[in-house]
Amino acid sequence: MIYLQERGLTEYDALAEKATAATNHFNDISDRLKTIETRLGAITALQKYIGNYSKTRDIYVQYRQSGYNKKHYAQHEGDIILHQAAEKHFDSLGLKKLPTMNMLKQEYATLSAEKKKFYQGYRPAREEMMELLGLNQT
Repeated sequence: MIYLQERGLTEYDALAEKATAATNHFNDISDRLKTIETRLGAITALQKYIGNYSKTRDIYVQYRQSGYNKKHYAQHEGDIILHQAAEKHFDSLGLKKLPTMNMLKQEYATLSAEKKKFYQGYRPAREEMMELLGLNQT
């Protein structure tokens, strides 16, 4: 009771409203963190595919110029498969022009800093939400 009185939550409606607000705040932080983590994963994958694409581009051009020669394919099968997988990934993203690695690194750094900022508020928001929900049920 003292805890509730110190926080001005002596009425059930005020407690329920505060618990709802805390839950919404926690869910907002959690959703934003999930969005950031998803984008960070997508950037990492895109960087990998761009690297593979760059490394295998010359071999794939030679393969095309050879008229899709089976012997050339057999000699460079791994590189050709990596190149085709990268192209397929770019197509699935609808990319017409590839972003530069520097652009991706900058975006990754920005999102990492934002993620760190949100994580600082994640635990306190979760604790407040759990505390208020626990009080709300008693």
